[in-house]
Amino acid sequence: MTHILLAEDSPRIASFIMKGLRANGFTVTHSANGDDALHIALHEPVDLLILDIGLPGKDGFEVLETLRGSGSSLPVLVLTARDSVQDTVTGLDMGADDYMAKPFSFDELLARVRRRIRPVGEAAAHSVSHAGIRLDLMTRRVSVGGQEHDLTAREFAMLEMFLRHPGQVLSREQLLNGVWGYDYDPGSNVVDVYIRYLRKKVGDGAITTVRGMGYRLQ
Repeated sequence: MTHILLAEDSPRIASFIMKGLRANGFTVTHSANGDDALHIALHEPVDLLILDIGLPGKDGFEVLETLRGSGSSLPVLVLTARDSVQDTVTGLDMGADDYMAKPFSFDELLARVRRRIRPVGEAAAHSVSHAGIRLDLMTRRVSVGGQEHDLTAREFAMLEMFLRHPGQVLSREQLLNGVWGYDYDPGSNVVDVYIRYLRKKVGDGAITTVRGMGYRLQ
């Protein structure tokens, strides 16, 4: 499941964007200040950053500059009330992939989001795979060594997270947030249960436990 980081300090705008993105199948993490947004962008599995410029703490330009200075190629869509030509040029010159001015149409924002997470040449991609595991995004079935298995909606979402971030440790909190959203009990063992379900379908050794940290797709 595609994970979008939204850095926006307006509760009204943030709520509007998050509701729309989640309704279209995206996982969204919200940050209301630049310092937290930068930390998440650098240390968590994120596929796209929607970045406001007028943030408390580090402003959007500082976040963008630090992000690119670290070598990160994370796609960044700047969404801001600063619509002057100079601000647009500054944002693009600093490494933004796209720039939208407020007020905006959500349909246009959604189209730009989809464009940035599906680069040219991948528009027709209907699957994601790694190390012999192939997940069909259309049929929502997984193929391992030529053998296919059906997946429940939660299994599908969790396996997609692993396949989009192979070799990266995903914590229980990240998996809970990505698969179940915010409607979950932090003390639940539901992640462990679904890891067991997935291992039965992709192989016991495919997803390893990293003690005290989470799980990793080998």
